[in-house]
Amino acid sequence: MSNENSRHLYELAVKNIPGGVNSPVRAFKGVGGNPLFFKAGQDAYLIDADDNRYVDYVGGFGPLILGHCHNEVVEALQNQLQQGLAFGASTEAEVKIADKICELMPSLEKVRLVTSGTEATMSAIRLARGYTGRDRIVKFEGCYHGHVDGLLVKAGSGALTLGEPDSLGVPKAYTDLTHVLPYNDTDALESFFAANGDEIACVIVEPVAGNMNCVPPVPGFLEALREHCTKHGAVLIFDEVMTGFRVALGGAQSLYQIEPDLTTIGKVIGGGLPVGAFGGKTEIMELIAPLGGVYQAGTLAGSPLAVAAGLAMLNVISKPGFHDELAARTAVLLSGLQERADQAGIPFTTTQVGAMFGCFFTEEKNISHFSQVMSCDTERFKHYFHSMLDNGVYLAPSAFEAGFVSSAHGDKEIQLTLIAAEKAFSALPK
Repeated sequence: MSNENSRHLYELAVKNIPGGVNSPVRAFKGVGGNPLFFKAGQDAYLIDADDNRYVDYVGGFGPLILGHCHNEVVEALQNQLQQGLAFGASTEAEVKIADKICELMPSLEKVRLVTSGTEATMSAIRLARGYTGRDRIVKFEGCYHGHVDGLLVKAGSGALTLGEPDSLGVPKAYTDLTHVLPYNDTDALESFFAANGDEIACVIVEPVAGNMNCVPPVPGFLEALREHCTKHGAVLIFDEVMTGFRVALGGAQSLYQIEPDLTTIGKVIGGGLPVGAFGGKTEIMELIAPLGGVYQAGTLAGSPLAVAAGLAMLNVISKPGFHDELAARTAVLLSGLQERADQAGIPFTTTQVGAMFGCFFTEEKNISHFSQVMSCDTERFKHYFHSMLDNGVYLAPSAFEAGFVSSAHGDKEIQLTLIAAEKAFSALPK
């Protein structure tokens, strides 16, 4: 398989783009080799600059739940293109998508559109601080909430560990307000809140962790978060930028029956275009300008194109049985992968929540903690990634990213994937 055009494009890219990429994971640093450059996507496939076709399990890191270039999404975009690209003013479409979001996710009594998931989490945390009058926040190791200064912190080693900056340019004094707790550890959570609960403005969590691969919550963890936040007057924020409308129509909160105070969403509601949103209880949301003193603004918030694509996407996925069918298809894929790994004698474990999945090269059968993820065999993943790539399957170029199945993935695509996986597993070093 030739990648000559991708290599050439990368050589050109590094001249004017830092690292040759506009988002770090695209650089293939986690897997080695030169990054691919893509020029088209159709249904379940990506086509690179050399016209190679790949079954795509990245899906734009989640938003393309219908696959690439779904006809209803494309039609909605074409219609909006005829009307205008940006107005810097309100549109009827913003009202319609807000109504749809609040209908599908009832904990969002009011919602504010923004332009990215990072902006959504940043705004939600500012709002929580304004609402509570407190400064300290809690996050969990292995959970990513965008490149917000106060959330770019290393994983803590204990319940009371204060965050250390995980990026140059982030002041230590700022991250001192961020406490990092172990994900899925209810004992650590209880101890921390017992000692510090009245100082905490909010707890932000991915209800299904998707940035240390895919790690579902253990029974009782989300319930404990809700209990302690309620008891101590802290705001519970679910970061559903990745899981919202993806793992279930009402997001992870509907799947696990836990109601947060605020929710951040994105991905699916833009249909593949840049978008984000945050919303929640009326009493909290009405502190946002122009009603209250918590300032937030965005010139391109509610982009007519993003809203048109997102509304079309939400309407399609609202059809009865859509998510059940998608989850069943994902389960077939994962059982096939596990079967072939077992046959090849490769230690391998999968996780699944709806159409979101994780693959781990490990002897452990149940993945629930960050330490387990970090002990997985990343070298084996690198070999697996490149073998799958050579056989026409595109996975995220990192052992710490979740995978996604779309409604465009049919029996043919799953079979192609399993054939590629059988070759990849058999070629891996034992």
